[in-house]
Amino acid sequence: MGFKCGIVGLPNVGKSTLFNALTQTAAAQAANYPFCTIEPNVGDVAVPDDRLDKLAVIAKSAQIVPTRITFVDIAGLVRGASKGEGLGNQFLANIREVDAIVHVLRCFEDGDVTHVEGRIDPVSDAETVETELMLADLESLEKRIKPVEKKAHAGEKEAKEQLVLMTKAVDLLRAGRPARQAELSHEQQEPFRQLQLLTQKPVLYVCNVEEASAATGNDFSRRVAEMAKAQHAGAIAISARIEEEVAQLAPEERAEFLASLGLEEPGLNRLIRAGYDLLGLITFFTAGPKEAKAWTVAKGAHAPQAAGVIHTDFEQGFIRAETITYEDYVAHGGEAGARDAGKFRLEGKEYVVKDGDVMHFRFAN
Repeated sequence: MGFKCGIVGLPNVGKSTLFNALTQTAAAQAANYPFCTIEPNVGDVAVPDDRLDKLAVIAKSAQIVPTRITFVDIAGLVRGASKGEGLGNQFLANIREVDAIVHVLRCFEDGDVTHVEGRIDPVSDAETVETELMLADLESLEKRIKPVEKKAHAGEKEAKEQLVLMTKAVDLLRAGRPARQAELSHEQQEPFRQLQLLTQKPVLYVCNVEEASAATGNDFSRRVAEMAKAQHAGAIAISARIEEEVAQLAPEERAEFLASLGLEEPGLNRLIRAGYDLLGLITFFTAGPKEAKAWTVAKGAHAPQAAGVIHTDFEQGFIRAETITYEDYVAHGGEAGARDAGKFRLEGKEYVVKDGDVMHFRFAN
C-alpha cells in the first residue's frame, strides 16, 4: 500500500517542475504558459528509507524493495473551474482519484514567469483553488441530496444516515469551510469518505520558494505556514528548481550540492514524510535472504491488516506475527541475535503495528 498524491495549483506555480524533479523524468512538460500539462502525468517513485538499507545489509538480502508513492501532475486550475472554465472539469475529475492533495503555491518573485492572476499572493492562490473545489462539492451534493431526502423520509435507515452526513457537508460548504473540517464519529468516517468530496481530502501546501530560501523559507512561505496551521493542514518549503538540479546529479554528488545550499536532504524526502504524516501512515518491514521490503499501513492498523497488505490470504488465515522492533533488529545483528536477547515477540490479532516493526507472519493455508 502506497498512496497517490495529486499535485495541484494555479498555472505557472512550478507543479510540473516539481513533478519532473520528484519522478526524475521529463514526462511532464514544464513551460511558461498556462495549461502546459494537458493530461495528468503519473510518476511512481520509491520512498527513500535508510532503515531498509540497513536491514538489507544485516539480513544479507539479495534485493531491496522500497514502498512507493505515486504523484499525479494535474492540469492547472483557474478561477471559474467549478463552472468549467479552463480545464476545470478535467481537473476536478482527476483530483477525485487521489488520496491527498499536494497544493503547490508560488512563493517566489520572478518577472520572467507570468502569474495567471498578475500578482504574487500564495494565500490568495490557495483560497482561489479551495473556493473552486468547495463550489464543485456543493454543486455535486445539491444534485445528490434530493433523492436521498426522499428515501430518508420514506424511512430507509441507510438513507437517513447518509442524509445526516450530506447535510453536515452542505452546511460546512455554504459557510465557506471545506468538508475535511467535519466533526465525525469513528463510525461516520468511512461513509463520509464515500461521498467522494474534493475538499474532504487532506492537503499539504508546498511552498515553491527561490533557491536562496530553500533552507529557511521566506515571508511568503511563512504566511502559508500560518494559514496551514489554522487549517490543521501541512506545509513545507521546497525549491522546485533545486530539486530539478538534484535529480540530474549523480547520487554521490547530491549530498555535497545540498550541503552547499544549507540543506541536509532532498525536498522529496521531506515531502514524503509530510505526506505520510498527513495521511496517518507508517512503515513496517520484512527482511530475509531473498529480499528486504518496506510496506505501508495506516497508523493504528492491527497485525492481520498488515499481513493483508502482503497478501489477502495472510490476513484471512492469520495466526501470529513474529515481531522485532527495528532498533532491536539492528542492535542485535538480525533475527537470531534479537531472539537470543529476548527481543523476538509473537503478537496476536489485537497487536497494533508500530512504525519500523520487522515482521514475519504465520498463517493457515
